[in-house]
Amino acid sequence: MSEKIIDSSGKGFLVLLLPISFLIIFLVATWKILLVMLMVIIGFRAVQEYQWQKWTEQVNPIFNELLWETQGKITAMDLAIKGNFSGTTAKRYLDGKASEFGASIQPSQDGGEVYYFISASILGDILDSSEPVTQVSPSSVTQRNLSLLAPPPTPPVNLESETEAPPPQTHQAVKRSLEQQLMFGSLIQSELAKRLNVYSSTVYKRRNDPDFSEWSRNRDPDSIAWKYSEKTKEFFPLEEGET
Repeated sequence: MSEKIIDSSGKGFLVLLLPISFLIIFLVATWKILLVMLMVIIGFRAVQEYQWQKWTEQVNPIFNELLWETQGKITAMDLAIKGNFSGTTAKRYLDGKASEFGASIQPSQDGGEVYYFISASILGDILDSSEPVTQVSPSSVTQRNLSLLAPPPTPPVNLESETEAPPPQTHQAVKRSLEQQLMFGSLIQSELAKRLNVYSSTVYKRRNDPDFSEWSRNRDPDSIAWKYSEKTKEFFPLEEGET
């Protein structure tokens, strides 16, 4: 049973090997001829493409003239009649132009195709012929320009808000704010700097100076002397007579 399977697989391999071998032999024997044929085909296509490009350059003026006459709506028959060449050539030319300029192609009633080439100038001509131009009187234009050039209305000045000054802060208010700050019996560095009207870094640099209490008294609005506690890292007011 196993010998039959081996024989069948060997025959199948030979069936595939023989065509491949003949193909390799054919390519080895004729590769020069095939290469020459390939070069001839490429050269022939290049010559055809060159001749087509030269021909399209001659047809472009006819196409542009027809484009203006029909306001961008062209068929292959129109171009063939205008240029006196075949309809197949005209369709090939229009297909290339449609791909180049992004024109839309719609089926016509006679079974052909209509190419729509819409440019800005053609669209302007269509709008000019369909919509009448409204005349604007010079007086309305002048009034509009004057209204735009007129200065904006000045807002009313509130004299009461300018003449009235905020009431001065009383001594009781200062005392009340100090009591609120000293809710825990001390101030932190930023709070004391705000009270002394100095930078927080200034308080940090001078906190351990011997004359810090006198310096802080001279700057405090209530002439309160302050001392620094290394233990709590906070500032406490000095009692009278305390040094």
